Amino acid sequence: MNDDLLGGIPDPRHLNNGWQIPSEGYCDQPYVVKTDDGAWLCIMTTGAGHEGATGQHVVSTRSTDCGRTWSELVDVEPADGPEASYAVLLKVPSGRVYAFYNHNTDNVRRVKADNPPFGDGYCTRVDSLGHYVFKYSDDHGRSWSEQRFDVPVREMDIDRQNADGGRLRYFWNVGKPFVAHGAAFVSLHKVGGFGDGFFTSNEGVLIRSENVLTEGNPAKINWETLPEGERGLRAPAGGDTVASEHSYSVLSDGSFYCVYRTIDGHPACAYSRDGGRTWSDPAYKKFPDGRLFKHPRAANFAWRCANGHYLYWFHNHGGRFIREHPAQRSHAYEDRNPVWLCGGVETDGPEGRVIQWSEPEIVLYDDDPYIRMSYPDLVEEDGQYYLTETQKDVARVHCIDPSLLQGLWDQFERADLTREGQLLEVDEPGPAVVDMPALPPFVRRSGLSPYGTDDLRTGFSLELWFQLDSSVAGRVLLDTRLENGQGFVLQHKGNGQLELVLDDGRTRASWDSDPRVVSVGKRHHAVVIVDGGPNVISFVVDGRLCDGGDFRQFGWGRFSPYLRHANGSPRLLIDGAIDLLRVYGRALRTSEAISNYRSGDGV
Repeated sequence: MNDDLLGGIPDPRHLNNGWQIPSEGYCDQPYVVKTDDGAWLCIMTTGAGHEGATGQHVVSTRSTDCGRTWSELVDVEPADGPEASYAVLLKVPSGRVYAFYNHNTDNVRRVKADNPPFGDGYCTRVDSLGHYVFKYSDDHGRSWSEQRFDVPVREMDIDRQNADGGRLRYFWNVGKPFVAHGAAFVSLHKVGGFGDGFFTSNEGVLIRSENVLTEGNPAKINWETLPEGERGLRAPAGGDTVASEHSYSVLSDGSFYCVYRTIDGHPACAYSRDGGRTWSDPAYKKFPDGRLFKHPRAANFAWRCANGHYLYWFHNHGGRFIREHPAQRSHAYEDRNPVWLCGGVETDGPEGRVIQWSEPEIVLYDDDPYIRMSYPDLVEEDGQYYLTETQKDVARVHCIDPSLLQGLWDQFERADLTREGQLLEVDEPGPAVVDMPALPPFVRRSGLSPYGTDDLRTGFSLELWFQLDSSVAGRVLLDTRLENGQGFVLQHKGNGQLELVLDDGRTRASWDSDPRVVSVGKRHHAVVIVDGGPNVISFVVDGRLCDGGDFRQFGWGRFSPYLRHANGSPRLLIDGAIDLLRVYGRALRTSEAISNYRSGDGV
């Protein structure tokens, strides 16, 4: 078995192919730093119960083989002490490693909360409050200081407005510390109260220290809370009160970029040009063409890579369908599977450098849509990229194909034609009837007892240049169907929308593009990607991945795992609107579809 496919599943994007990080059961936020002795040091929140249960505490573990195996867990805080949670790591030039985390030092057992949903007006989950503290390690994470030190955090308006008037602070953190301008910065998310959706309001701040990088005595470390004033980073104007899990990147000109979650159906972002003291007005994150990113109430992180480019983790759905949902605050947590990545490159903006983002690719998934993965970290080692993530009961490390990432970064310039996996090309205007090559089956019967299903994780893609001369719905562009419906058909639904229907004679599946992506009298390029790994159908039309816009929450759709294949007639009918067609016996990447479009082939 391939060492990189521990789950035995022929797709490295599947969660089960990752290397497991040990825990006590519940596990959260597995974040990694590379220590000066060459090891990976991972810190996480764990416990024998569920998230928020008594016994939740912070542990660390080391790996010397890039996450394949790990040492025994080491307690940063014990399970029998007050709750300790949501730790992050900072390594300073001396090699010392600091661990920052929540600590319920005063052993508070309940806090005032909204009624409803808390029937007695109190919440007994106490893992997001208390003191912000740190311990340190001088032996690369093998052990931790006995003494714990408080980090003073400036009181702000959101603290004074909580049910305890600021006497008790509510907060947590997911964003990793970073170093810039000769100082270290630690992220914190202040909480205004507990109620529907658990946290009812949040905002982001940075804790800055000029001397933590050099001061050997932890008691002498100085701390400053940013931004200046009474407000942290909140949702954009008109948004809800939830704005949390801020992720920071330092640009080449020293500017800070911050992206964070909301419950408005879109992630928010902002730039600071003065080291975090002030920020641009928060805005919803956009693609270069002005489209809004879509994202639920989940962590969305951006990382700067060693090559100066960026990666962005998100879930690629949401919009008004979250914002307008009657149970918005709780509904927004759902659907953290699959994970999508965008690549980012810097460009000049009116106030300084900014990041422009590519169209996304699926990087991780689980077969069960209810499985949720989040709280990732990115680790680079010898030119290889690794992602950590957690489903809250299993944490893993995943080795990511570098070509997938390079494709994301190259989207703005790459314009070559992909030939790998091509089964058919027809480059003369239709109508036509041609021999149709067999498409790879998605599943087959296993040859091993109990002779069930082998999921082959295959796929196919259809690429076409075409021009419609009318908007009549039901026009068939490609068709391999037999009399019983078996095969596939690609058709125009009207309203500028394409639809793909797949049928194996037993099971039928379909998905369609966003509406109004096709105009009468205009030549268009479309790639329909049928990905039998996550069982996702997506459309890339004129170099843009359909994301549902304001039409629906999801622009991509799942098809049945019981669909065996999409083969029908050995003859393919091609409509006269198509003047170039390619069929691939694999799922093209979004980046490849865009490159084919930008190649101008057939224009």
